[in-house]
Amino acid sequence: MLNPKNIFLFFVPMRGLYACLLFVFAVSAQVSAQEIDTVPIPIKDFDLKLKKSPMPSLKGIIVFKPVEIKPLIVSSKVNYWKNKTAIGINVNQSSFSNNWSGGGVNSLAVEGLINYKAEYKKENYSYLSEVDLRYGKIRNKGQLQKKTNDRIFWNNTGAFKISKNWNLFTQVTFESQFDSGYSYSTNNGVESGVLISKFMSPGYLTESFGFEYKPSKYFSTQFGTGAAKQTFVLDNKELAAADAAANPTNQKTDFYGVPVGKTFKNDLAFQVTVNFEKDIFHNVNLKSRYYVFVPYDEVENMKHRLDVTLTTKVNRFMNVTLNGVGIYDKTISSKIQGSQSLAMGVMFIFPR
Repeated sequence: MLNPKNIFLFFVPMRGLYACLLFVFAVSAQVSAQEIDTVPIPIKDFDLKLKKSPMPSLKGIIVFKPVEIKPLIVSSKVNYWKNKTAIGINVNQSSFSNNWSGGGVNSLAVEGLINYKAEYKKENYSYLSEVDLRYGKIRNKGQLQKKTNDRIFWNNTGAFKISKNWNLFTQVTFESQFDSGYSYSTNNGVESGVLISKFMSPGYLTESFGFEYKPSKYFSTQFGTGAAKQTFVLDNKELAAADAAANPTNQKTDFYGVPVGKTFKNDLAFQVTVNFEKDIFHNVNLKSRYYVFVPYDEVENMKHRLDVTLTTKVNRFMNVTLNGVGIYDKTISSKIQGSQSLAMGVMFIFPR
């Protein structure tokens, strides 16, 4: 008679055997399916039209050759010069009809200017050359032509840095005018002019050396402890003749400090020059130069000159210029002389 316990012990190992057989059958079926999917299919007898690849194909043997690369030579030369040239033309014109109720005079004014600046800097050495040429005329209907501006200015300065803000400098400056200048008067409705100046009458040549204080690029003060100034009046006789014809009872004994009959005068003096040039606003440049010359033998006849130029850039070529000059020189006049001009014109600057 079978014992139930023995029957149970018999079926338990059989259940494990069945489970193992079932796992082997599943794995075999998956492997069989993979073998069926990867069976190669012969397509030799099939009529299959394959599209041609658009990519080009190379045929033959590709030969690789070495390429010789030439070294690129880069110029390491440093240019220590900076140049700037400005050429400007200003025109002012007005006209009125004969029945214009507000009154007015037909006029035409033309002014030209050339400014050249060359600067050299290398280590502790520097050199600056600046040329400022200005000439302008105005013609009013029924009146004589008159100058609105006339200046020749050439400045050369060499400097050697001795500390952070101080330099030793030497300077040569030349100044004169292009055209004759007249003093105008009207008598019985007729305008006339008396000759008072010409080219090199006067003309100034100044040499100086000393110390320069330059804390920034836009500001400097030069103290010329040793300065010499030559004043030229080459047409002294012609100026004296014109003055005698206009003032027969009160003739001048000298012109611009040069006695009548002579053409040259030399002065030794102490000189101070203050320069300022900076863009104070966007497209607005302020340039000023104050100059004082104190002769050692005539301290009371010190000479002062202040030049101020305010330039506003309207666009790439057009600008507005306000120029002012103040002079105090007892050898010319006992009062302060002043001139002012406002002009709008075209300005070309090179290089851009």
